[in-house]
Amino acid sequence: MSANAPEQPQPDNGDTGSLYEKHKTIHARTAHGRFANWRIFLVLFTQLLFYGTPWLMWNDRQAVLFHLVERKFYIFGLVLWPQDVFYLAILLIISAYGLFLVTAVAGRLFCGYACPQTVYTEVFMWIENWIEGDRPARMKLEKAPMDARKLRIKATKHALWLILSVFTGFTLVGYFTPMSELLTELKTFSFGPWETFWTFFYGGFTYMMAGFMREQVCKYMCPYARFQSVMFDPDTLIITYDPERGEPRGTRKKGADPKALGLGECVDCGICVQVCPTGIDIRNGLQYECIGCAACIDACDEVMDKVNYPRGLIRYSTENAMARHLTKKEILGHVVRPRILLYSVILAAITLTTAWFIAHRIPLKVDVIRDRGALARETDMGLIENTFTLRFMNTDEQAHRYRIKATGLDGLEVGGAAEVDVPAATTTSLMTSLQVQPDAGKKGSNPIIFEIEAMDGSNIRIREKAVFMLP
Repeated sequence: MSANAPEQPQPDNGDTGSLYEKHKTIHARTAHGRFANWRIFLVLFTQLLFYGTPWLMWNDRQAVLFHLVERKFYIFGLVLWPQDVFYLAILLIISAYGLFLVTAVAGRLFCGYACPQTVYTEVFMWIENWIEGDRPARMKLEKAPMDARKLRIKATKHALWLILSVFTGFTLVGYFTPMSELLTELKTFSFGPWETFWTFFYGGFTYMMAGFMREQVCKYMCPYARFQSVMFDPDTLIITYDPERGEPRGTRKKGADPKALGLGECVDCGICVQVCPTGIDIRNGLQYECIGCAACIDACDEVMDKVNYPRGLIRYSTENAMARHLTKKEILGHVVRPRILLYSVILAAITLTTAWFIAHRIPLKVDVIRDRGALARETDMGLIENTFTLRFMNTDEQAHRYRIKATGLDGLEVGGAAEVDVPAATTTSLMTSLQVQPDAGKKGSNPIIFEIEAMDGSNIRIREKAVFMLP
């Protein structure tokens, strides 16, 4: 056909294509090896923290509690109030920079080992393997017609999934409502509407995400998979397949010399695809669906051991290392680079500064409110008196007694209550008055300072500005 010939119209067969890949159930094979062991350890560690922390006690209360009713966050010996939202912002910044740093160094380690989606999917798969068996047994069961045996197996699996999901939702609520209250309500089935809603809402999402959607969350819903490439550079450690060693791939007898056969070291067994929780083939190069779990490394190393080839056909490496054939020592030498140093310095500076401020944080906040109903009045002794309401917020874990003084005008004295007891982690209001001679200052507003000092030797002292009105 001539290059200048007009393009012939194609017949319309009604197939306009699809924007989405048809979902295929992934029956991931169980991987064994050092990375699988690390994943098991981190799954158990993170879940021990999540499920166990609400049961820890500290000073006769729950150690970690974000009490929404009292509007107080208890984190062991630290008590945060709504006014301390600054620390929440700092925590988010630290988490973001920590994620940037880890991703720039070693890719999606968080996704592969600590992400809640990965963790709960892993736990659900443990249950699935225990009930239904490994990959071949699950695939066989999936194709089998529904009968009493299949119904029993599926019902048992889903029942265990639901129990774990509801317990997960119950634990989450325990971070916001004291566990002691939840246990009391559980005995009488008298949960409040919000506790009931969030228990089943979070439990339902756990059941749906980890039981059914699984890799769909990582491939289509998680934004991190989309912008991770921005954090990567040629020296970022990623899971890579070595095509120079592996290609051309092909089957062969055990112990056969691949060079004599004109083949690479990849035996094309497909096990690296079978163990992948997102169903990708790492031999096609790095893909955004890869969550960095390293299951393919364990699987490939196991196969290499069986055929007496060296490990590392699939391994953690970098783009530069693959192109320049760098050694492990040279790869580690490229870890320390300007980008990593910048992230590390910023992260260390923010973390150390925040730790210093928390360590030197004064556990007392005082709001001074003038009595606007009577700006000033003259007492029987001829003194001018202003009335104030002092609102004390004791953020410490122990009660304190405070002494109140005022400075800023000559002869300024506290005419009302000069001492106040504030219980631990509570707010107390005190109405007091200040008195001064009529000629102690100018007419109108005069700046003064309230000085509040702890009387129990705890070295707590703050100063608050206020205004004294003279007629």
